[in-house]
Amino acid sequence: MEPTRSIALMVTGLTAGYGPVTAVRDVTLPVEERLVTAITGPSGAGKSTLVRCMNRMHELTRGAFVRGEITLEGRSILGMDPVLLRRQVGMVLPEGTLFPTMSIFQNVAAGLWMNRLAGPDEVARRVEGSLRRTGIWDEVKDRLDEPAAGLPGGREQQLSIARALVMEPRILILDEPCASLDPIAAAVVEELLLTLRKELTVVIVTHNMQQAARLSHRTAFLLGGELVEFGETDTLFTRPADKRTEDYITGRFG
Repeated sequence: MEPTRSIALMVTGLTAGYGPVTAVRDVTLPVEERLVTAITGPSGAGKSTLVRCMNRMHELTRGAFVRGEITLEGRSILGMDPVLLRRQVGMVLPEGTLFPTMSIFQNVAAGLWMNRLAGPDEVARRVEGSLRRTGIWDEVKDRLDEPAAGLPGGREQQLSIARALVMEPRILILDEPCASLDPIAAAVVEELLLTLRKELTVVIVTHNMQQAARLSHRTAFLLGGELVEFGETDTLFTRPADKRTEDYITGRFG
């Protein structure tokens, strides 16, 4: 029997959207500590809105609204300083968010500098450690002063992950991290995530059923902004409880 795990992040009755559009409707979802939770569903299901609410990036969008509750280790994130929250709940966007005119080192160190979290020696140590964790230190250690924009797609995404990890978050959210990558680059990022899931609580948004099956312990299926089904990944993919889940994973729509 699997041991009981702590809840790292708890979403309760979450409704969110933009202006007149409701993208997420009354979603309740536990994110368990030191597991990978996949959030899947067709385009427009509300996946990205849901995870952006988890570190309050959603509210940066004009006209955004949020109702319900999200707690981080039992504490409401809605009352937290969003900057402090994002140190604990890191996010990697689909295309990455590299600063093209900044060097590889500057891209990874940017969050530490902006938040004045460390001196020069500590910044250098944490940048190296983060690049080692993402597996690209040996490749870039002699090119740290070169523009990050020169890296191939897969390496850019690894660098984006390194930039999130340098802040030492408790939870790492990845929104379609392989969406723009070729199969070889995607395989490299997936291998990295298989390593990181041993150390962190990870939430991954993906429309790729095979990717969710390979990487995650728990899977949530969203449709039309509603949480249709949530459970152990193996169970959801082999014995879905809802016909809509079965139709989606078998390719009947989406």
